[in-house]
Amino acid sequence: MLKRPIIIDTDPGIDDAVAIAIALFSEELDVKLITTISGNVGIDKVTRNALKLLKYWNKEVPVAMGASTPLIRQPEDASDIHGASGMEGFDFEEPTNELLLKENAVNAMYRVIQESETPVTLIPIGPLTNIALLLKVYPEVKSNIQEIILMGGSVSRGNKGVMSEFNIHVDPEAAKIVFDSGLPIVMAGLDVGLKALVLPEDSAKLEHMNATGKMLHSLFKRYRGGSMKTGLKMYDSCAIAYLLKPDLFEAVDTFVDVELNGSLTAGTTVVDLKGYLGKPSNAKVCIDVDPERFREWLLDSLRKCN
Repeated sequence: MLKRPIIIDTDPGIDDAVAIAIALFSEELDVKLITTISGNVGIDKVTRNALKLLKYWNKEVPVAMGASTPLIRQPEDASDIHGASGMEGFDFEEPTNELLLKENAVNAMYRVIQESETPVTLIPIGPLTNIALLLKVYPEVKSNIQEIILMGGSVSRGNKGVMSEFNIHVDPEAAKIVFDSGLPIVMAGLDVGLKALVLPEDSAKLEHMNATGKMLHSLFKRYRGGSMKTGLKMYDSCAIAYLLKPDLFEAVDTFVDVELNGSLTAGTTVVDLKGYLGKPSNAKVCIDVDPERFREWLLDSLRKCN
């Protein structure tokens, strides 16, 4: 079976770790590159976290460090959710830098995409700064990008601003560049992330499942994306879930823009479900997910990990 080549752009991040695990151990995916972006915590920490995960799983995927700040705005993080290191709660071995490329993320993505014999799918599960820079610096890569499946945005309200989801809120200018790119885009945002839960009984199963499950169970005890009692939100896994199992989701083709200037609403994804703006669709937006089937898929996927 021909594996689908993907690049994961990430800011690990506890729910990022789940998404990366599923992608790395999937028989359908070929993770060509992991690029890091400042988001949940700063760029040095998220890059170390990516290397820690790869060492834990004994996977040799190259890592390229990306942008340390948004395009224009001051950086913000989510250390209140993920802990000071970004992956609090498990004692990882310190990684070496063998997998860390000297190239920055944008140049590494450009090279991997251009060298690929089949179009590459981009999976950004953090702020979109690296992807925006790639598309601006090297617009010729568009011809060898199959699609962008991103975790970010919201059809309704926000989790960082009143109306804005964290990944878009942190760098709305970058998000606007991506949505305006003309590439096929799937937006798996807050609306599905809030329903994509790991419930307490699932967490209990993870602890005794395998080494990955044990590690994630430890991280979940420190994760503030929900609670161990009521369920933990697996936002980033929704992007991988859509890639591998799109029938879990209800998705609609629509026009999406990003608010840049509103003093109360900057970073809001304006999802024009009713067609008020009269603009052609530029994204497929996930508006619902089957929670029970998602949980089954997630646990089945994690069982395949080491």
